[in-house]
Amino acid sequence: MNAPVHDTVGATGKVKQEIMVWDMPVRVFHWLLVICFAGAWLTSESERLAMIHYAFGYTACLLVLIRLVWGLIGTRYARFSQFLKSSRAIFEHFMAMLRGHPHHDVGHNPAGGLAMFALMLLILLIGFTGYLTAKEFFGNFASEVHEALASLVLGLVIVHIIAAIGMSVIEKQNLVRSMVTGKKSGFPEQGIRYPQILIGALIFLGTLYFFYLILSGTLPAFTQ
Repeated sequence: MNAPVHDTVGATGKVKQEIMVWDMPVRVFHWLLVICFAGAWLTSESERLAMIHYAFGYTACLLVLIRLVWGLIGTRYARFSQFLKSSRAIFEHFMAMLRGHPHHDVGHNPAGGLAMFALMLLILLIGFTGYLTAKEFFGNFASEVHEALASLVLGLVIVHIIAAIGMSVIEKQNLVRSMVTGKKSGFPEQGIRYPQILIGALIFLGTLYFFYLILSGTLPAFTQ
């Protein structure tokens, strides 16, 4: 049973509770992507660790592709239709924050949704330029673009972390913990019914297997 959160009451008088918001596929995607990006960054300067770098990088791209599909067919708060808002909605979100009256969205807020989508597209571009670099297409140009994109994404990741901490303070709930447990504060009817644990497990195992295939050189088309 969900534990009530007694200090948060809606206009109707209903008490907010800990509800399931982030399904297992979303959480698996999020934390595996964190590991893959960090691993790719830390191994980027070592020729000895090149295969590990490739494995992390291509696995990150696979995760993004899976997330794009899940954004179309996934649960309520995983879908792009829920958090990709119009430019007007994003502007109003920022103005509300500046006035000290931010919207308390159960899922991604408009700015967070846009940032997440931009990060995913940039990671695909990093993977594509990494592929061009591995194939030695376009000389140093592809490598320079690859490094520039990686630096840009690192900057966005840092901003994302700062924003998550800041919104945790504003909303008075730990958003990092929410991405671990899948739960946030909300009304019972706002929660998703099924966390999709089996699909999350399949994504996790499939991703590990793909990582192994790249690392072992079983898919040389990506690395040679």
